[in-house]
Amino acid sequence: MEGLHENGDALTVTKFMPTLVRPSEKTDNGFYFLSNLDQNIAIIMPMVHCFKADERKSDNASEVLKQSLSKVLAHFYPFASSLTIGSDGKLIVKCTGEGVQFMEAVANHEIEVLGDITIPKPVTLGKLVHTFPEAKNVLEIPLLTVQVTRFKCGGFVLGIAMNHCMADGISAVEFLNSWAETARGLPLTVPPFLDRAIFRSRQLPKIEFPHHKFTEIEDVSNITTLYQEQEIVCRSFCFDEKTLSLLKKLAMKDGIITNCTNFTLLMALVWRARSKALKMEPHQQTKLLFAINRRSRFDPPLSKGYFGNAVVLTCCLCSAGELAEKPLASAVKMVQEAIELVREDYIRSAIDYFEVTRARPSLTGTLLITTWTRLSFISADFGWGKARQSGPVTLPEKEVAAFLPLGKDQKSINLLLGLPVSAMDIFPELMKI
Repeated sequence: MEGLHENGDALTVTKFMPTLVRPSEKTDNGFYFLSNLDQNIAIIMPMVHCFKADERKSDNASEVLKQSLSKVLAHFYPFASSLTIGSDGKLIVKCTGEGVQFMEAVANHEIEVLGDITIPKPVTLGKLVHTFPEAKNVLEIPLLTVQVTRFKCGGFVLGIAMNHCMADGISAVEFLNSWAETARGLPLTVPPFLDRAIFRSRQLPKIEFPHHKFTEIEDVSNITTLYQEQEIVCRSFCFDEKTLSLLKKLAMKDGIITNCTNFTLLMALVWRARSKALKMEPHQQTKLLFAINRRSRFDPPLSKGYFGNAVVLTCCLCSAGELAEKPLASAVKMVQEAIELVREDYIRSAIDYFEVTRARPSLTGTLLITTWTRLSFISADFGWGKARQSGPVTLPEKEVAAFLPLGKDQKSINLLLGLPVSAMDIFPELMKI
């Protein structure tokens, strides 16, 4: 995130020339279809997975990861290809089997220098992934890159940069676990189902619902100027089980809602506090966007191992004044209603809406929350046990916040959020009910 604050940077990394890792078997050529659910999220998601040294020697980590990547790419072959524009003007994958860029690197430090990566360190962690900052557009960036960085202690970091148009969180975890199984010489527990035709638009598109995520909002509060003129500070906030339980009781005390999940509660709490922290005018329209997974809600359900994006953005929209004046429970209720709206007919309508309009979600006055609390990125075992730490390098856009799992049991929730410094100064206090 441009302008992101980070105290110090003690990490020095020497990178070597990347090599291309091709699928171990001949794969399909031609074009690979991306659905309308894939089209609007062609952004690069860099992640790091930290493996500490133990009794299992990791001297050959790069070679094991490289060979197993080649084998798993025979199943996930679209990753070994490139993104282009199809005849219909939409993104499509040109399958060539050219391979995935694999970079080896060395850090002249112990892995402990990274500290707690749940605290945002985009400059430091950015050195542990192979990215293309000079690329003019997303078409010039590989769909997947891998970097393995060895540390003096014998530990290593696996850095992965993946284009979101290829996979949602569930598919990304399944790819990582499949790669890890391959590295341990095991068959794939969940082979990928690559055909995305189930999400093709209908022959006669039918838009049956309003899709407010595309609504253009006027910036009457000069939010854009605030982000441009001030330093952006990114912080993480931890919510343990005890805190979440207390917040739920406080949210339900006035009877507006009778139940809520951690997910709906924190969505509403962060949206409300952020709007106040940015000092939005009462008549400023504000949106909350978040993705809902509906894999099991289709009739018939999606094939096991569906590879792609099977989530759809849903939306809450109201004025900042209404959001601030009404109790938190009212915001929670809006979130609950937005979730209930997302059935198969709504998803079909959203797919057709994009087919007709080619619209992109407007982010003015908007908070977009991405939720990884049920995604077990940390569980992949390549032969050296599970990762000790795992997480994103940074947030993709200034309007994005992330919920990440935290703690040994992964039941606590870590909020990752960036705000202009003046807003961040007051945001923590506004998070209190």
